[in-house]
Amino acid sequence: MRQHEPSNSPDFLRKLVRQRQLVVMALPFIVLTAIFNYGPLWGWVMAFQDYKIAKGIAGSPFIGFGKFAELFRDEQFYLVLRNTLVMSALNLVTSFVGAITLALLLNEVRSAKFKKTIQTITYIPHFVSWVVIANIVMMFLSPDGGMLNELLMGLGLIAEPIYFMAKGEYFWFIHTAANLWKELGWNTIIYLAVLVGLNPEHYEAAEVDGASRIQKMWYISIPGLMPTAILLLTMSVGWLISSGFESQFVLGNPVVYDYSDVLDLYALRYSTQLSDYSYGMAINMFKSVVSILLILSVTALSKKWNQNRLF
Repeated sequence: MRQHEPSNSPDFLRKLVRQRQLVVMALPFIVLTAIFNYGPLWGWVMAFQDYKIAKGIAGSPFIGFGKFAELFRDEQFYLVLRNTLVMSALNLVTSFVGAITLALLLNEVRSAKFKKTIQTITYIPHFVSWVVIANIVMMFLSPDGGMLNELLMGLGLIAEPIYFMAKGEYFWFIHTAANLWKELGWNTIIYLAVLVGLNPEHYEAAEVDGASRIQKMWYISIPGLMPTAILLLTMSVGWLISSGFESQFVLGNPVVYDYSDVLDLYALRYSTQLSDYSYGMAINMFKSVVSILLILSVTALSKKWNQNRLF
């Protein structure tokens, strides 16, 4: 078996010199990544301390895994973990299926003007703040003149307005629908790019053989999208437990906390309101470790099933 040459070998140095322009171009981004992505990892030390601001990291006493033991004994932790996983999974599935479906439909549109119009309309919400999106959603679902309630009462389906935002069992679906509306158009960009890059001769050959548009979509477009879709899905799985908090924060309210509270909000509340920074850091450290394990697990399964190395 051929041995890899050490990194300080003359060949490696010569290659480095030949590609010095690329190295210089990449250097600022490497430095920024090291400072802002790896530098803050020093703060993980707080998860093993009884951290006090006045004492700082150097002066705060170490308590080992005490904060993690406290975390896993807290019933509220499992509630917010459930909410985080459910909402992340719903967002992942709907965004994945919705983006592929929209990309396939747009790829079949023959009118370039109509296609660009639909793309623009679906892209715009991505650039709108979650604060604005949340206000639009709440106005749409409002029991006081909200469009949905007015429509349902006009059709005779309900006798009185429904307080959608005050019912916890509706929150997951409201959040998923709002996220899908906001990100659907943006998520289709890469799939449309893949479809445009497919060999047109395949479509021409299928048309000569009498294939319908549905058959061409099923046997050419979808298989052409699958490698990219699987790669993006694998990368997205690592974010299942890191769903963020902006959307839940602006859409949620105290009445639906049992359904809207997620790990990021849970950690933020302990850190800022209760000043228990060690507990908040333990939560964030738990999220990071689980995300890494998810990525490694899904990558291993993909390699086993597809016999293709993704990384």
